[in-house]
Amino acid sequence: MPRRRPGQGPDGNYDPYADSYYESGYEDQTGSGRRGHDRAMPADRGGSGPHFYDPSSAARNYGAGLPDIDDEDFGDEEPSNWRRRTAMIAIGGGAAALIGGGAYAVTQFFGEGTQPSNAGAETPVDTAAPAYVDQNQSLMNGQAGLGIRKNTPTTGNSFGTPADAAKNAKVTAKTVLPTKDPVRHLASRLTFGPNAKTIADINKLGINGWIAKQLKPETIPLTRGEQKADAELVTWAMSYDQLKAQREDLDKKGIQADDQNVRYAIAKQLFSDRQLFEMMVDFFGDYFHVAAFHDGNELIRASFERDVIRKHALGNYVDMFVAGNKHAALLRYLDQDESTKDQINENLARENLELYTVGAFNGYTETDVRQAAMLQTGRSIRDNQYVYRPEQHYVGPVKIMGFSHANGDAAGGEAVQEAYFRYIALHPNTARYMAQNLATRFVSDVPPKTLVDAMAKTYLDKKSNIPAVLMTMLSRTEFWASVGQKVRRPGEYLTATYRALDIGAEAPAGFTSNNMNVSPMVQGLGDIKRKLEEYGHAPMELPTPNGYPDVYVAWTSAGTMVNQWNDAYGAVTGGRRQFTWQKPEAIIAAPPATAGAYLDALTKKLINVTLDNDRRLAILHILGPATTASTPVDATFNGAIASIVRAIFATPHHHLR
Repeated sequence: MPRRRPGQGPDGNYDPYADSYYESGYEDQTGSGRRGHDRAMPADRGGSGPHFYDPSSAARNYGAGLPDIDDEDFGDEEPSNWRRRTAMIAIGGGAAALIGGGAYAVTQFFGEGTQPSNAGAETPVDTAAPAYVDQNQSLMNGQAGLGIRKNTPTTGNSFGTPADAAKNAKVTAKTVLPTKDPVRHLASRLTFGPNAKTIADINKLGINGWIAKQLKPETIPLTRGEQKADAELVTWAMSYDQLKAQREDLDKKGIQADDQNVRYAIAKQLFSDRQLFEMMVDFFGDYFHVAAFHDGNELIRASFERDVIRKHALGNYVDMFVAGNKHAALLRYLDQDESTKDQINENLARENLELYTVGAFNGYTETDVRQAAMLQTGRSIRDNQYVYRPEQHYVGPVKIMGFSHANGDAAGGEAVQEAYFRYIALHPNTARYMAQNLATRFVSDVPPKTLVDAMAKTYLDKKSNIPAVLMTMLSRTEFWASVGQKVRRPGEYLTATYRALDIGAEAPAGFTSNNMNVSPMVQGLGDIKRKLEEYGHAPMELPTPNGYPDVYVAWTSAGTMVNQWNDAYGAVTGGRRQFTWQKPEAIIAAPPATAGAYLDALTKKLINVTLDNDRRLAILHILGPATTASTPVDATFNGAIASIVRAIFATPHHHLR
């Protein structure tokens, strides 16, 4: 069976649950009872010496993809609701997904002139199916990807500071966003959504000062929401021994450590002022991905998050990679605990190359994978903790992508393994793969080669230091010229909406809980988690090790768009009862008395823009076709304030990062 591209299902189309094992050719024979990516026990092949799993392949089904259209708020045909539906479609952005395919939708998000001639088609540009390093590049090989590529700047220059780069950057791509507002651009790209405090902090500290502070998150005080998360998500800081001792009691209360780990990530994204750090935690949650829910890891997945991802998210990647390969959660997730010198499992060795360092099809061979798998034997688990078993370590010479070692002593095998991990984490191909992924996350779905080259050079020069790589990115004009080149993924859209509304972590007065075992905040985080699961984008929850894709074409879905709009309406109207929120008529303290001025004040406060005349008029027509900018309104926007705010969140300006 031919190898499929990353993120591609058996029918050749994008499947959000397609995993890298499509590429690797693993077969799911199931029967192991594990959640996540099940692995069958190997057949008994007899003979002597090490044996490998046979890389035959079959499609795997992890369930439904993104949700269908849920048009619950537009269900009747009363004139007021029909006007609101029509206005929402006219606003643009998400409406593109309702009108046609991903290629057409590109025009709404990335500007006119990017639409390919066969609009709506998703046939590959390159039918020869070239070897892509990752799923993001693979997904961009379609007509929608071509449209984005045509509108993306391709080169730039380096300056001494980010502020200097911002001053000298010129936005040439077509976009609906303001092209001369570097503060908004910075706040949108380096946070899960700017709020009024974010904008004020950047203006106070300056671009350079704010970035410098974000790169030292320990200097930023914990917010009230973070303090509550630390206190009320009771399992987060528990050691394995503590969780093991209290598991029965926690189970009786319906509290699971792996579930609380996901809720903790959501709380941090929503409430933390250490936004760049949380963005990097999320980035590495995709890059060095270990599924949130995997049988056997229930009590240790949060430890992987604490001791591997969070500990090194703004440190050196080589240290993160070494630490991850010494953590029981990763070893169990990719079956390293089942690999012995006589029965070798290559799963972790393959993903260490394919996903976590150099990237798929990027310089290694099947022989390299097998040599790495042989070298990694002996790494195992005892009582949910990492252990090295020298008696299970394969002894003999190894050679992997230029790394070679006699490997002649089982007792010294662990040191040889770590030397290999450090070698491969600092490989030039890893530098480029990391740079490509970081630039895709923060700059563009098709990042300029000049930028990727500069970031990769810094990665090598600075021995994988992530802040140094980020500073290189931020000190180049490509970053600042990329206005409008990133669309929020579903989870990012939800978080940005909640942050724009300044939803608070405290329960409102009079809230009555129906669950005394967990706090209202923890319950609310659970509601948000379930909504993100509807989108297919809850933190860490992808069951397969490739992590969520990071490009727009992977997430185009009319159902998801409308689901997002409806959830935004719920947030505006206090639908998340466990949190505090402003009534929509109180978002602007002293609202103007005319419709146009009031709308401008709302868009400036919530999404940091003033809309173009066409979209302003479309939103104003929610009140009725005779509404103009000079129409008198009260604080409730004549009863339509919630619909007006929801319409603002449906604009391309809010969907774009």
